[in-house]
Amino acid sequence: MRKPLAVVAALTLAVTALSGCGDGAASGNKSAGDKTIRLAYQAFPSGDLVVKNQGWLEKALPDYKITWTKFDSGASINTAFVAKSVDIAAIGSSPVARGLSAPLNIPYQVAFVLDVAGDNEALVARNGSNVTAIADLRGRKVATPFASTAHYSLLAALDRAGVKESEVTIVDLEPQDILAAWTRGDLDAAYTWLPSLDELKKTGKVLVTSRELATAGKPTLDLGVVSTAFAEAHPDAVDAWRKVEARALELIASDPEAAATAVGKELNIGTADAKHQLSQGVFLKPADLASAEWLGTPGKVGGLAQNLLAAAQFLKAQNKIDAVPDRAAVERAIYTKGLPDVLQQT
Repeated sequence: MRKPLAVVAALTLAVTALSGCGDGAASGNKSAGDKTIRLAYQAFPSGDLVVKNQGWLEKALPDYKITWTKFDSGASINTAFVAKSVDIAAIGSSPVARGLSAPLNIPYQVAFVLDVAGDNEALVARNGSNVTAIADLRGRKVATPFASTAHYSLLAALDRAGVKESEVTIVDLEPQDILAAWTRGDLDAAYTWLPSLDELKKTGKVLVTSRELATAGKPTLDLGVVSTAFAEAHPDAVDAWRKVEARALELIASDPEAAATAVGKELNIGTADAKHQLSQGVFLKPADLASAEWLGTPGKVGGLAQNLLAAAQFLKAQNKIDAVPDRAAVERAIYTKGLPDVLQQT
């Protein structure tokens, strides 16, 4: 288990490294005249990959210099936000809950819900490990990317099964490293997401999915977040970004074949495989984003704030963060400015 001081030390080293890059990545707070947008994306099937593949944001904001950088997990994205090297990102709800909590206290806001985790994240036991239930993980080695939604869900699954974290050896590996360790036979189980999840399932048994855990009261989501400094300096750009993300949700619903083709190109897989992977996630309708269940409206923040607060409370109980932010702070971190109008214009 990582101690808070170790986390801070690791972040300090990472921030120093990012700040030293010669490409101007760590440029500090944004001004209205700085027309650049640095987006962090992850290689999981979502509307975000459709937006990237189709160049919709570039077409919507031709006066901006837009760069996309791939990250392997929410933890590394949080580090990039601390270093002020990213403006907008696709990141899981558990890393966001961590980011809003001490010791990170990252000044960013949730402005979009990319998807709700369903069967696209799961805990899988390797064939031959003799693990047939979560209780069998006592004394076993399980991999997951630390500080990710998968890590959060793994802890929730263990807690639900009455298994103490100390009874399991949990190792911090990114999805591609999980695949390598899995192939070598170094792991008994792993909690990860698509597309690596599909590879594990070929030689493993699913013990629980994030869809099941959501039903049990521990939902996880993939969110679109924006740095507060960027949102204040470029509200029109944030609106443009939300519009194209909403357009991607509409495409997934109305033309899954076209959406899968775009996602497949980004993941280097065929359209059929991409379509199957997209079908395992839960994608909201754009109009739902402004509902009381999710982001809400400028006058009334939605239930997403409670979701993030509950995640932070769980992480604190697991000694993964120093303190839980107060509800007012979490509500301030939900970006609802102009949301209903933006969604109506898509």
